[in-house]
Amino acid sequence: MTSTELTALLVLCAATSFTPRPNTTLSAALGANLGWRRALRFVLSVPVGWGLLFSLCAAGVGALVMAVPALRIGVQVLGVGYLLWLATKLFRATALTQADTGRLNVTFWQGVMLQFLNIKAWMLALSVVAGWLAGRDDMVSRFAVVLPILLLFGLASNLTYALMGTLLRGWLADAEHGGRRLRWFNRSMGVVLLVTAAWMATF
Repeated sequence: MTSTELTALLVLCAATSFTPRPNTTLSAALGANLGWRRALRFVLSVPVGWGLLFSLCAAGVGALVMAVPALRIGVQVLGVGYLLWLATKLFRATALTQADTGRLNVTFWQGVMLQFLNIKAWMLALSVVAGWLAGRDDMVSRFAVVLPILLLFGLASNLTYALMGTLLRGWLADAEHGGRRLRWFNRSMGVVLLVTAAWMATF
């Protein structure tokens, strides 16, 4: 892989990893509502799910999903539905006690599966495969370079958002304000998920 190709990949990863999207939004929300340790479970699930998805796309499964309308629409509908469900949970979590009792809780495996329900993730994975792997004689060695880079950016971005949410936890839960800060924070995160769901529905 040339230095130009590597630089282009790094720029793409930075642009797609650190912008607000379902994963980063949830990382921030979980950090703010549940704290660092509970958010870390989801943060670690993102690169695991993304790595599996990208590997499947590199093996040709992604192209099949996008080529078969029923599969593509199925992923799209499930993904939009799941984001709407998460947004609803965020809107209803108006206090840390509600979040702690399970109203806002995403397990490790739910985080892994979320990657497969995001049609944007499939398209991004296919774009990377097409641009850096497909048709190359050294595809295997390229895969061994590209995959760790993708996983590193996915981990770093979600760790960053989870940390920001965790640092805001005390301020958001200030009892003097009756939970208004946390309520509006969660609703803002919910709106981000709703907008993302609407955007995903247009593909």
